[in-house]
Parts: sequence; structure tokens; C-alpha cells
Amino acid sequence: MTPLTCIIVDDEPLAVRLLTSYVEMTPDLQLVASFTDSITAIRAIMEQKPDLLFLDIQMPNIDGMELAHSLPEETHVVFTTAFKEYAFESYEVNAVDYLLKPIRYNKFLASVEKARNLFNAQQTPVQPTHPVQQANTVFIRVDGEWRNIPLDQITYVNGMKDYVLFYLDSEPKPLITHLTMKAVEDMLPKDKFLRIHRSYIIAVDKIRKVDRNDCVYIGNEIIHIPDGYLQAFRQFLESRMIDKRR
Repeated sequence: MTPLTCIIVDDEPLAVRLLTSYVEMTPDLQLVASFTDSITAIRAIMEQKPDLLFLDIQMPNIDGMELAHSLPEETHVVFTTAFKEYAFESYEVNAVDYLLKPIRYNKFLASVEKARNLFNAQQTPVQPTHPVQQANTVFIRVDGEWRNIPLDQITYVNGMKDYVLFYLDSEPKPLITHLTMKAVEDMLPKDKFLRIHRSYIIAVDKIRKVDRNDCVYIGNEIIHIPDGYLQAFRQFLESRMIDKRR
């Protein structure tokens, strides 16, 4: 297995040392460099183009969210932060994962596994395929095979560049296929699925709650709805409300 190259950026030296030790314990990771200064880190990231970036959000000069918007296309980010409220913003840059400090090794490993699944899918040469719908199921191509997926098993769909991840009730890991979010949106029935973000389509019946900050709780995710999708989502909510008082 080819190791994923990675860079660590965090203004706390203790956090850098902890993550460095985690990388050294993980066979399929190779540490390229680590930095406590975001400005110096940018130059190295642009030159080295690591596969994975472990990135703190709250830093002086350039914060992690700003830095993430300037990453090379081939570099994926895992945010590391002590502040839970930044989780919502991480979805705007298609972060692989979000780790809340203090970071435990099992959580770190889970993030690496997510990144590995994504890179494996991107390295598999496949022809773009469109899902084929049949009755209450949809066929998607996964690892060269067509999988027949019951619509009522889909919790949400997450788009990452040229790939789409289907999160199902019945599967511990997402099914990754070479598709666009537009193709998935066109195929899934509009009365059961709603696009609430450029990177997320959700099964509306699987929503657990919606908080006052317009964040949707579904599966293991909390998805903040951007302004461009907010009006349509609020219209959907009103159509399902018993008490329409605000």
C-alpha cells in the first residue's frame, strides 16, 4: 500500500508533537513536514502537494479555514481544532473530516481511513457512470460492480470533486462512485431527497433535527445550510410543520 503523504499545521507545538506521534504509529502515512506557522506552511504545501493536511483552524496571521481555500486540488484536509463551532464551516471546503481536540488515536485512524477510501476511489480508472433507477432502488457502480441500493437505505449523499459517497443505514462505510452531484440529484426522487448544500443531498425522512443556526442533524453529520439553499429548505420545513409559528 502506497503511503499517503501528509503535512501537519498547528500553532501549538504540543498538538504538532501529538499528531506527529500518531502519524509515526500509522503504517500508511508518511510525514513530509510540520509547521506552527501558517504562512511558512503555505509555501511548503504548494511545493510538496501532500495528499493529506492535518490543519488547525484558529491560528494567527492566516487561519486554517482561509488556508484550506487555497490548497492544491490534490490535497485533502482534516481539520483539527478545540472549537466545536467551526465544524459547520469545514463543510464549505469539502474537508475529509473534522477532529475535535483532545484528539484520540482511534478518531485519528478513522479520519485516515476516510482519506484512504477517497484516494483509492480517485486512483481507480473508471468511466463516468450514471445511476440507473428501478422502482424503489438505484444502481450505482462501485469497484467495477453495479450495486442495487434501496432508496430507503440512503441517509445522505456527499460529493467530493468527481466522486460521490453514498452513506447507507446498512453499510458501515460509504459507497464511493464516480459521479457528479447533479447526476445524483436528477435521479433521486424529489419528494424523498433534498439538496441542502453543493456537497450534500439528504433523505428528508432521516433528519433528526434542525437547530436555530440552520444546521441539519442527520446520520453522524451536522450540515450547515448555506444561504443559497436556505430558502428552498425553509419551504420544505414549512410544508412539514404542524405548528407554523416561529
